[in-house]
Amino acid sequence: MELKINVGYSQVLELVGQLPEGDIQKLARYIQNKFAISAKERISPQKRTPVQELIMQAPTWTDEEYNDYLEARQHINQSRLK
Repeated sequence: MELKINVGYSQVLELVGQLPEGDIQKLARYIQNKFAISAKERISPQKRTPVQELIMQAPTWTDEEYNDYLEARQHINQSRLK
């Protein structure tokens, strides 16, 4: 038999708040082990694809460089013949 309950986030927090401190700590460790480790594995350098690796090593613009680009783009767009 499977029991499904439609419980909202705030209700879950309220229920967790009613647990004894030891059970809250167990729950926190379980959640960290269950979800955080799998998230780390998804983005670990050993499991990156070549495209992801390229993206991670790509140069980025500073805010000043990006603003200069936007100004140049605007100038180009305004100077085009219509």
